[in-house]
Formats: sequence, C-alpha cells, structure tokens
Amino acid sequence: MIVFSDFDGTLTLDGKVTREFFDIIELLQKQKSELIIVSGRSLSWGHFLLTHFPLETCIMEGGGVIVRKNSRGEIEHQALVSENELHYLETFTKKLQVQFPNLPLSSDSFGRLSDRAIEFQMMSHDFVNDVTTFMSQNEINYSKSNVHINFWRGQISKFLGVKQFIHQHRSHEKMDDHWFFGDAPNDESMFELFPNSVGVSNIAHCLDRLTYKPRIILTGEENIGAKGVLAHLKTILNS
Repeated sequence: MIVFSDFDGTLTLDGKVTREFFDIIELLQKQKSELIIVSGRSLSWGHFLLTHFPLETCIMEGGGVIVRKNSRGEIEHQALVSENELHYLETFTKKLQVQFPNLPLSSDSFGRLSDRAIEFQMMSHDFVNDVTTFMSQNEINYSKSNVHINFWRGQISKFLGVKQFIHQHRSHEKMDDHWFFGDAPNDESMFELFPNSVGVSNIAHCLDRLTYKPRIILTGEENIGAKGVLAHLKTILNS
C-alpha cells in the first residue's frame, strides 16, 4: 500500500511538523508501506523532504514534477510538462511581474520548475481577482492551496502526477490499493478521481467550495491534520 498525502495542513499541525508526522512514517515502515508526499510546494522542497526524512519519492508543484531517489540513493527529478510549456511559464512570469510590480511571489519560487507561486495572503481580494483574470487571459492555469496561488502552463494536477508515477514505477499495482489524504482545493483532482480519498477534519474550511469532495471526510478536533491521518491509517491497517 502507498499512502499519498498532501503536506501543508494534512501532515502538519498549525504549520509545523509534529510527532504525528514521524509516527505516520514509522507506522507505514512497520507495515512495509510507503508514504509519498503530493504537495504544491516546490521542487527544492522535494529535495529537502527526501534529504531530511526517510522518504523515497515526492510529487511536487501540484503534480508537475516527480522527485525521487534512484537505486544509488541520488535524488533525481522529472518534469511532467514539456520544455515549451516551461519556457512559456518563464516568459509569462516576467510579463506578470511587469503588469503587477508589487506581486508577492513566494520565497521558494526560485526553486520551482513546472509552476510558480504567489503569497495570496499578502494580497487584497481585488488584487487576487486582477491577477487571476490576467492569468486566464494569457491561458495560464492556477489553483489555491493553504498558502499559495500556484500557476502553471499545461496539464498539471495532483492526480495526473500520481497517475504518471504509478504508471512508470508501480505499473503492477492497482490504484484501488492506495490511499490519499488532503485538506485543500488543490487536492480536488485526487478527490474526484482517486478511488480512496480522505479529507482530514480541517478541510471543513473549504468544503463548500469543492465540486468534488473526499470519499471519506473526518470530523472533530482529534482528526485535524496529521492527527487525523495517523488515526485513520490505524483504522485502515487494523481492518
């Protein structure tokens, strides 16, 4: 079994990695299962996670890039969009910064490959609308996570990233054997298409904005973030 999981708000509590995160890793290792983080964070964050935690693979930038250790333990990455789309994104980002000189690009944008990110919490509602309208006019896709507005060119979603990973590296396994945990609008492609999806209880803040909701929605303070992931994994494994 592979447990695919969002990071911010799902494997963290109040923006911090807590004991529950390590308990999740330890539990899955004992069961000879794997944790793969599927996050809107950058390629550079993927390198950090694989370097500092006992993980083998991350799918980053909302599904735009796979970061994994090869048979020699070296970290490699694979962009899941074309060079033309990467070039278009780079050119558009410069154009966007000219159009909106005060745009707060995320501090990790320098470490991104297949997308870029904006600190939307530093922007007014009207500013956000103006920026996203400009993106749509330039055929740029975007989505909102807990911390960023991510934008990209081409076909990128968490589900497509996970599907590509399974096709390339776990083709003998069925999607039905795996689970996904999330809590944010940029997890919606997984909620729509992944057979086994779980929303931790703090997903309540955005449920009314989701067209596609998790198959299972946890509730209560005891199921917030990593606490909910850990508790539900114990239920799954015990059954």
